[in-house]
Amino acid sequence: MTQPRTVRVPISERVLEINDDIATQNRARFTDRGIFAVDIIGAPGSGKTAILEATLRAFAGRRKPAVLVGDLTTRRDGDRLARYCDQVVQISTGQGCHLEAGQIRDALAQLDLAAVDILFIENVGNLICPVGFDLGQAAKVGIFSTTEGDDKPGKHPYLVNEADLLLLNKIDLMPYVSFDRSNFEADVRLLNPAVPILGLSATTGEGIDEWLAWLERGTV
Repeated sequence: MTQPRTVRVPISERVLEINDDIATQNRARFTDRGIFAVDIIGAPGSGKTAILEATLRAFAGRRKPAVLVGDLTTRRDGDRLARYCDQVVQISTGQGCHLEAGQIRDALAQLDLAAVDILFIENVGNLICPVGFDLGQAAKVGIFSTTEGDDKPGKHPYLVNEADLLLLNKIDLMPYVSFDRSNFEADVRLLNPAVPILGLSATTGEGIDEWLAWLERGTV
């Protein structure tokens, strides 16, 4: 008697396949509604939330933003951003080191999408895991900071390769830390010659106008 043939699909591949299917649905939903969705990826302490605070303040009265915030447990980042945006959803990932497309789909149910034209997704603080998961975003933005050191692009090439834009935050601290911007940019260019690099400071506001202009150009 012929035994049935067993086909084994690696779990990781199946997870990514399911994620990509949902991401495609998310992307279609954003496109249909004219929502520009941005996935923001950076290490803990790189300044993701501070940059979003500055962005939301600058967009007040001009745009219709919403924010999805990924974090392991607390609501602290979401609470910070809720001071500047009426539509903020905190997504608790527990032990998960990244957001997935299904979590984005579920969180959208808590937003009034008719009142949104730009969606920021603040991913979990991590330079590795979030890169491999499509969320349905129109753009992926990587954040590095001067306080992390100028060697980070070389250590985290996947983010550099996948990013549509790289932000170098905390440039106001450059005189006080060991950071060589030419080395930083040389590593980036070896990996991704075309990706734009914007230096800014969420604290002083330097470079924020260029960041806002990039967001406006990318709007659906």
